[in-house]
Amino acid sequence: MLKNLSFMLVVTALLMSCAKNEENLVLDIRQDAPISVEEISKTIRTSIETNGVYHWSTASDELLWSAGMQSDSTFALGYQPENFSNIEERMHQVDINQSEWLAAKNKVLNLILEGEQEFFPNLKVEDLLPFGQPEVLPTLAVRITNANTIARLRSLDEVRYLESMGYELDVINQVERSDSGCGGANPDYNLNASDYQTISPNVKQSWHQDHSNVPQAWGTTTGAGVTITVIDTGASFNQNNLGSQFNSGDSQGRSVEKMSTHYSGSWWWRSLDSPDDQCGHGTQMSGLATAPRGSDGNSVGVAYNSNLIAVRAVNDVIISSSNEKNGVKNALIIAGNRSDVKVVSMSIGSPFWSGTVADGIYYAHNQGKMVVAAAGTSLSWTSWYGVIFPASMSQTVAVTGVKDSANMVKCDVCHSGSQVDFVMVMERASNNDRHALSLAEYSNQPSYVGGSSAATASVAGIAALIWSTDLSASRQDVFDAMKENASFYPSSNSNFGWGIIDANAAVNSPL
Repeated sequence: MLKNLSFMLVVTALLMSCAKNEENLVLDIRQDAPISVEEISKTIRTSIETNGVYHWSTASDELLWSAGMQSDSTFALGYQPENFSNIEERMHQVDINQSEWLAAKNKVLNLILEGEQEFFPNLKVEDLLPFGQPEVLPTLAVRITNANTIARLRSLDEVRYLESMGYELDVINQVERSDSGCGGANPDYNLNASDYQTISPNVKQSWHQDHSNVPQAWGTTTGAGVTITVIDTGASFNQNNLGSQFNSGDSQGRSVEKMSTHYSGSWWWRSLDSPDDQCGHGTQMSGLATAPRGSDGNSVGVAYNSNLIAVRAVNDVIISSSNEKNGVKNALIIAGNRSDVKVVSMSIGSPFWSGTVADGIYYAHNQGKMVVAAAGTSLSWTSWYGVIFPASMSQTVAVTGVKDSANMVKCDVCHSGSQVDFVMVMERASNNDRHALSLAEYSNQPSYVGGSSAATASVAGIAALIWSTDLSASRQDVFDAMKENASFYPSSNSNFGWGIIDANAAVNSPL
């Protein structure tokens, strides 16, 4: 059964039925018969099980076009001038308004327009662009319904990638999206007393911070001068510890900003969402990294004197829709352009590679930001899965969660693998339901939160602590301090990277 089939595709099918007898119309793919959702997902899942993160570059023209038609008909297209190379290292230097970049963009758009005008003669370029013209990065979101256009685009040197932007594995819509995703941010009034200790002025210090010697590190630094950007589901307007009480108690002289880069709808129905967290996950992640050391009995973050930018870029922990991929890219541009931002925390991800998101990662990374990303928290259907995207990228610092056991054991739903850089203890070995403590969506009573999400936001806070000891240090300086003061150094473990960071040792190491 076709789902989310756009009005354009319906009209296209009707037009095609009238044009079948035209001798000059030759189709390489049956324009009116995309591959079924079930067959597409089966092919993709088989690939993921064998190769890990799925790249649309491996799809046939027919499968790629079908995936677009079975979702929102929107394709992500990265472009560049012919013979341009090493864009990953040069992304921050690209000026898409220069003549050669404009020529490359116009070439691919004109090709797409030509194909669409076979069915819709009055279409204009702006009718193909649900998010409008690109402003910073050479990536387009473009509507394509003509099957033959796919092969034509993929043959061009100017096209870096062409991907179905909104396709999701069908099983994602049938199961709960994540153990550490939406719905788990209500205050927990049954906290185990051994999972925190109350410290001055009157806050709960989560037990998981002890395993990285975070409280000891606070004797040296508390993160002042560093801004952490948390790209997630936003920050709750009902949690005053990310609002009016962000500066309270021992947390003073810092700033909190709430932004949104996530749009709902498309075309003329498209509207920018509020930064208010409708999921709870972003609130918890912001709390793990930066919650204040106040006096209201709530939980305290790792870098409790760092600044915070909380960006609502996604609806939940899976980067899936076209709006979400575009939102994450734009959030990364914001972080990349801010000189005060040192650390970007992304406790979100996907089993699909996204060129749109990757371009944003390249941009922020090349601007010197440390992008910390979650290795993955299992859905019920991904217990076999390795490190997800974008943690799978070499430009990110991949983090997963482990138990407080004598031997290194990943958390009950955490992913591990060779791409992991660091781990954070965040789950009791004796009870899989006892995790790190963080801010709830509302109330001064904390909530439990787990998975590689919690580990990622906590490690982002540790990175901020280290960086605050020398604001002139480079990302590599900070990474080396993390690595050289981790439990497996000087060796790297095949599943857990450099291991657990000793934050106290790291903040007292010269950068």
